[in-house]
Amino acid sequence: MAATAIRAGFLTSVQDLGRTGFREFGISTSGALDSFALRVANLLVGNDEGAAGLEITLGGLQLRFDDERIVAWCGGEFDVHIGSTALPAGHTAFLRAGEELKFGRPQIGCRCWLAVSGGIDVPLVLGSRSTDLRANFGGFEGRTLRDGDVIPLGIPRRSKTAATAGISSWTAPHDWASPAKRGPILRFVRGIDSSRFNDVTIQRFTSEAFTVLPDSDRMGVRFDSPELQRKDNIDLTSEAVAPGTIQVPPSGKPILLLGDCQTIGGYPKIAHVITVDLGMAAQLRAGDHVRFCEVSLSDAQRLLLERERELERFRIGLSLQGS
Repeated sequence: MAATAIRAGFLTSVQDLGRTGFREFGISTSGALDSFALRVANLLVGNDEGAAGLEITLGGLQLRFDDERIVAWCGGEFDVHIGSTALPAGHTAFLRAGEELKFGRPQIGCRCWLAVSGGIDVPLVLGSRSTDLRANFGGFEGRTLRDGDVIPLGIPRRSKTAATAGISSWTAPHDWASPAKRGPILRFVRGIDSSRFNDVTIQRFTSEAFTVLPDSDRMGVRFDSPELQRKDNIDLTSEAVAPGTIQVPPSGKPILLLGDCQTIGGYPKIAHVITVDLGMAAQLRAGDHVRFCEVSLSDAQRLLLERERELERFRIGLSLQGS
């Protein structure tokens, strides 16, 4: 039971919901950069939410399946086909043995997450199947996929919610299945070091658009202008950072940390992107423009709780769909 990567694509890796409990030892969380998108895709195909799937960056992936599988994907605006039939984001599809699934290049965003019934069956490393691309462990031999790789798949459990033929007419909510947007606005709460920046700098941060630089990756999104200048140049003691933290190095060009980020950092932390907007952040690619909007911590918590309640309703809806 496996899938063969006829073409591995630009950058495709095995990811689940991440490697938790080891940051004190300097081990990054890794995992899907949009964990919510992977959770939704897994629910659609009848997997546990934390099952390992594939994170596909900039498309180009072509898979052939050895046996019957149900698949679903969520993420950027990709052209995805089973043969000549298009598979939209947030829908499930039934694939027969020998059928191929192809991902084209994205029109909006840069990443998507593919769930396959049964999950990707690679070994657990420190409690996770995620690939740590910087430390080269976990996932599929600690690396991105290559052409010709044979990817082991788990045993699918019988699901009342997944398609039994063709492509489902029902789907996940659009904003869950396709979170990528042109000119996104990322909401944030102020960081612990925001007082190190004067009012003019804070005003620039919340009123001007930032441009994504080409050297962005799974570790973080790097921005060009405008530059953010500190009040002082005092060195800071390195302390904990996490996905969503926005640091400002001496160059004044901020960095938005993502899933493969380091566990500690010494640059001042001006802000932290809220959890529900990390999926949009994961879609940023070179040349994109993004703005930032401040919200309160209580609003950030409320938005997260509301999304979790909506996800619970979605689970119930899926169970009724198959009843």
